[in-house]
Amino acid sequence: MSIRGNRGFTLLEIMLAMALAALVLVGLNSFIFSMGELWGRGGDVRLFDRHVRAMSRYLESELRQASLPPAVAADDDAVTLREVRQENGRTDDLLTFVLPDGSRLMTWPERPLPDVVCSLAFRSGEGLLLLWHSPLEEKFTSDPPRETVISPLVTALAYDYYDTEFKRWETESDLRQAATGEIEVPQRLRLTFTYQNQVRESLIALPTTGEGLPSF
Repeated sequence: MSIRGNRGFTLLEIMLAMALAALVLVGLNSFIFSMGELWGRGGDVRLFDRHVRAMSRYLESELRQASLPPAVAADDDAVTLREVRQENGRTDDLLTFVLPDGSRLMTWPERPLPDVVCSLAFRSGEGLLLLWHSPLEEKFTSDPPRETVISPLVTALAYDYYDTEFKRWETESDLRQAATGEIEVPQRLRLTFTYQNQVRESLIALPTTGEGLPSF
């Protein structure tokens, strides 16, 4: 009785092995592509959330800089209301502050200037804008400030006022007018960001010289 050693694979066995390998590869590819599709869908949401956080931190940082000397004296308000004429010809009372060293979002036509007067404006369809110019410019009083879009994803801007009598926050869609006729500076900005069906809200505390007000 002879025993045949080193038996090789038959053609049928090789074909079956190749078919099984192909099925495994198809399954892996389907899994990878489906995960990539899911990751891509979630990627837009993650980028949107990062944008909201980055823009909120940017505003908080700039307002913090505006509240420190030499931008403002110890007893002065860092954020005030100023009547500003915009490029579209409209004049509005806007929240205004001064940045001694300007901002990284400002693109000057020539060399950067210090003591930049900045205002925040919201326009439907455009987003949140930063209006800026320096009193050292020759046409500071005659020309409207330059405009930089901070975020085109801001779809609403509201104002929070703290009621010291009832110890609660009140949100206004427009700047509140006091009984004296003067417009009041709010304690917080309430920004609404929208991207497709995703909506986020961010609260930005404004620096104040008053006491007893919560910061957020």
